[in-house]
Amino acid sequence: MADPSSYRPKPGQIPDSPGVYKFRDEHRRVIYVGKAKSLRQRLANYFQPLTSLHPRTATMVTTAASVEWTVVATEVEALQLEYSWIKEFDPRFNVKYRDDKSYPYLAVTLNEEFPRVQVMRGAKKKGVRYFGPYGHAWAIRETVDLMLRVFPVRTCSAGVFKRSAQIGRPCLLGYIGKCAAPCVGRVTPEEHRELAEDFCDFMAGRTGTYLRRIEQQMMAAAEDMEYERAARLRDDIEALRKALEKNAVVFNDATDADLIAVAEDELEAAVQIFHVRGGRVRGQRGWVTDKVEAVDTAGLVEHALQQLYGEETGDSVPKEVLVPALPEDAEAVSGWLASRRGSGVSLRIPQRGDKKDLMVTVARNAQQALALHKTKRASDLTTRSRALEEIAAALDLDSAPLRIECFDISHLQGDDVVASMVVFEDGLARKSEYRRFQIKGRVGDTQIWHGEGQDDVRSMHEVISRRFRRYLAEKARTGEWVEEESQESGELPGQVSGQVSGEVSALQEEDGRPKRFAYPPQLLVVDGGQPQVAAAKRALDELGIDDIAVCGLAKRLEEVWVPEEDDPVVLPRSSEGLYLLQRVRDEAHRFAITYQRAKRTKRFKAGPLDAVPGLGDTRKQALIKHFGSVKKLRSATIDEICEVPGIGRKTAETLAAALAEAVPAAPAVNTATGEIIEEDDGGSTP
Repeated sequence: MADPSSYRPKPGQIPDSPGVYKFRDEHRRVIYVGKAKSLRQRLANYFQPLTSLHPRTATMVTTAASVEWTVVATEVEALQLEYSWIKEFDPRFNVKYRDDKSYPYLAVTLNEEFPRVQVMRGAKKKGVRYFGPYGHAWAIRETVDLMLRVFPVRTCSAGVFKRSAQIGRPCLLGYIGKCAAPCVGRVTPEEHRELAEDFCDFMAGRTGTYLRRIEQQMMAAAEDMEYERAARLRDDIEALRKALEKNAVVFNDATDADLIAVAEDELEAAVQIFHVRGGRVRGQRGWVTDKVEAVDTAGLVEHALQQLYGEETGDSVPKEVLVPALPEDAEAVSGWLASRRGSGVSLRIPQRGDKKDLMVTVARNAQQALALHKTKRASDLTTRSRALEEIAAALDLDSAPLRIECFDISHLQGDDVVASMVVFEDGLARKSEYRRFQIKGRVGDTQIWHGEGQDDVRSMHEVISRRFRRYLAEKARTGEWVEEESQESGELPGQVSGQVSGEVSALQEEDGRPKRFAYPPQLLVVDGGQPQVAAAKRALDELGIDDIAVCGLAKRLEEVWVPEEDDPVVLPRSSEGLYLLQRVRDEAHRFAITYQRAKRTKRFKAGPLDAVPGLGDTRKQALIKHFGSVKKLRSATIDEICEVPGIGRKTAETLAAALAEAVPAAPAVNTATGEIIEEDDGGSTP
């Protein structure tokens, strides 16, 4: 890795003006392109100490070997040049959106002598009007079938058109009135082009005027007693209205706008775009991307705008673009969009009304698209196999790790320390075998540390020791989990005698036998760097286990650490193996933090009655209902407590002793009046 100070420009070399800069690696390949209002200020940010940089930015500057820049006159020119260079060089550290599918468009080939209406995919061509994109090609064909009745534009291929002209007979559509048959001269090229332009105007949203014109023609034909023509015009109006019904009305003011929403996590982002024309949703599309650069929502929006409108001109750029966050140089981006359109473009965040409501819908679609993308990527067998092979090669394993277990520690400033264990088999999560642990600071009967404070390393050592002590015990016995009644010792069901309480009990199989959980993983992953990896390895060594590979995934630079190595294993950013390790690590983190939050919430809600052993929710409710409050219950005699249904003398004595030992909380005070607020409840809500 290169030292950024080795290629840092000298003070005063970088101009204080707008421009675009490129970072190149040692092979002169462009790895990152960016723009700035002030090149001097922006580039200075990249040459700070590595510890103060975002991990992705630090990776980029250490991969680069040189930096160069180009000065431009305005910020709009900088935006245009940045887009051109990203398209030309395809830098590895720039956000690049990729379509989650190849969307079909309704296209009208106005660049031909006889324009044709057809379904098109892929790159857009000059001189062709596009409408959409649509979710499915059949949706386009249904719309076109309705529209051809009113706008009988050619839809046939060049071969069919040429053959019909040669034989002097139109195709079937020409005979049934769904094509004007320009191939046999029924209409002139000018008349056919006028039909195609009317078709485009209607699809572009100018529908009201055209419908009113046809209605007037229908009424005039009826007055002239041309009833057949009037009936045909009536059917034309009905066909156009059916075509309009296929696009939901979202705005009543015939708005032309694109709505862009972003859903993101630490690794990836999804963008969804709704195209609204004439107040109706005319198309929808979406992209996903790996977040290979340090970029926030505003940056993702700017990249999306560049990709969406970089090749568009004229009406393809709407008057209004609604986004969830404004780019850093919002004025420059608005100016660039206006230059693409040829007139002003409003770039803003919707604040209220129908537009904000529709933005919520677009955002929901973006969230679903991101979840679907992750599911597809994780469920693909070939991808999973490649990921496991890459992990095996990177960690020098004898075979692919078909079973991976990952551990994570979670706490809130040292309180409610818990751990999670997640299991992936063949690259897929096995949620039925997830486990979670409370950290108490001992293994078996041995107290190894106090169990308080933010000591993730000792917590990791404890949880690994506990998991594999259980594995060895079950292996020595029958290889099965055994349910044991250990309430008196404070253990949960399913624990080995003497094990620290808090491990979640095993579930039962349908036939009643305990679920098997004696399988060791081929790879043990911990969330953390060298210290956590060393603790996990030490725990295995103490138990005499030497056939399980260990690694850790550090979040800062997504580095893979292995025991007794000073340098991490760096997997390529595009590696499916790294992606799988990240998913495993993130799932362990999610599972741990969910458990930790649940414990914290339960602790906050706990009252004096929760500490009484053997007192369930039903009897707690009965006590509070009978006495009215914990305060009155605390002052009651044992005989008075025994009057409560379901409370025996032994329970009453235990309850009275527990309440006597519990220190009552300080009285609450109304700060406005100074009045002491009487305690009325104090118990947890069942």
